Order: sequence, then structure tokens, then C-alpha cells
Amino acid sequence: MPSTETPDRLRELPRSTVGAPTTSVGPLTPHLYAPDAVRPLRAKEHFLKADTLVELHQHPWPQLTFSTRGVIRLSTEDGSYIVPPSRALWVPANMPHSITLIEDAELRTVYLHGWIAPNWERCEVLEISRLLRALMLALDTTPDGLPPVDPHAAQRERWIAPLLVDELERATQIRIDVPLPANKRLRQLCETMLRAPASRATLAERAHAIGASERTVARMFRNQLGMSWQQWRQQAVMAHALPLLARGMPVSQVATASGYATDSAFCAMFKAATGQSPTAFQHKKKS
Repeated sequence: MPSTETPDRLRELPRSTVGAPTTSVGPLTPHLYAPDAVRPLRAKEHFLKADTLVELHQHPWPQLTFSTRGVIRLSTEDGSYIVPPSRALWVPANMPHSITLIEDAELRTVYLHGWIAPNWERCEVLEISRLLRALMLALDTTPDGLPPVDPHAAQRERWIAPLLVDELERATQIRIDVPLPANKRLRQLCETMLRAPASRATLAERAHAIGASERTVARMFRNQLGMSWQQWRQQAVMAHALPLLARGMPVSQVATASGYATDSAFCAMFKAATGQSPTAFQHKKKS
């Protein structure tokens, strides 16, 4: 069974800006779905309530995580990834990660044997095509120790595997993540922003707070995170806004909570980042 111990350096991961999870559960028994040469794809499903934290864990095979309904947040040492139902998240083998349920969700995970999996070394947020979704949902989700619901599950998994991987490699990669730097001073600036995303402090003001110049901090963002301050801030705002939209908050309130003076400016930023309007991610509360 793979180790699920939490290394000391990974015990603290970025938390939701909406609030800390109220329920914590273990790693959902990945050892009961280990892929191998006979069954190169293994799938599992769990129905979890909002504000549930799936504790930090890792396993020696890569995974594809998505939800058929509900927005989730997956966190690693290097940052957080927002995953709405139209997206899936690729997690490489042996990468410690935790999952926070931003709302009630049907969480689905597909484990891939190393010999068929793409050789991606970092997490990737992917657009789910209709075919990719259908292939993932067609996989049997029975754990080891119980007879599969489909007696031909192993054979079907071997047939589905090459098509699923081909579709996976064709998928559009989308950035809905908030990377965090290793540099302590820059990380302090980033975490301050994550705690108060509505703050309109300038980069110069934030740089002064950590004892650096604006030019130095701008260069650190490019060198350490591969993006500008403006690009990183947009990702941070997205990570803050998506859970609020998922919980039914009006767009005008989300815009204000995200530091935007007008709804139109917020909507323009949001559509540029996702290709969709904020309302596409808004789950209306039932009366």
C-alpha cells in the first residue's frame, strides 16, 4: 500500500479564502483502486458535502480529478487549482495534494498506470470534451475486494485506455491556478493578497511592505512564477471569485469582494480568463 504520510514541509497548504473546511476525511482509499498492467485505468466516485477537506496524501500513479457537479479546489505545495465541472485536473504521480469541496460535489477520480499516462510533470487544468467525459464515466468504480458491477470491466478498461489518453493529450489546457513562490518575501506578499483579495493596494505599496522595490518584486514574479504581477493577481481573484459564484452570491457582490469598482470590469476580466461570463459558474440557490 502506498504511503499517505504527510511530510512536515507540506502540512500547511493554501486554504480557501471563503473559510476553513468544517469536515476532514482521509485520502478516500486510493490503495483500493491501484492501476496495473491488467487494469491500466481505475475509477472511483465519492459524494461529498461542501466544506469537506480530503486530507493531504499522495500515491505512485497519476490521476485525473473532476466533478460531475460542484466546484472543487485541489491544493499542492506550490499552489491551488480551481476545478469547476467543465474542467478536470491532472495530478502527476507522487505529488502530495489535498482537495477542498467548495460546494456539494460528486467527485470522480481516474487513476492511470504509469506506462500509458502522459509524461506531464506538473498539475494541469484541462477542458473536458464530451468524449473524454463519456469515457471517464464509462469506467467501473468498484474497489478491490468486491466484484465489479460490470463483469467485463477489466477488458473495457484496456479498450478505453488508449482512446482516453489520446483525448487527454488533445485537451485544451487552461490556467485556473494560483502558484506560490519559494522565496519567503514574495510568498508573504502573495499570501497577504490571498487573505484580502479586495484590497486595492498597488504593487509598489505591497513591495514596500516586504522591504523591496516595485521593480524587484515585478522581476521576482516573472522569474519565480513565470507570469507578471497582474497575471498572478488575476488568478488569485479568480480563485476567490469562483467559490463565491458557486455558492450563489450575486455577481455584483462577488465583484466588490474581489476588489473591482464596477461589475463590468469584473465581468470583462472573468470572461477573458475563462471564456465564459461569471453567471456560467453561478449556481442558483433553490427556493
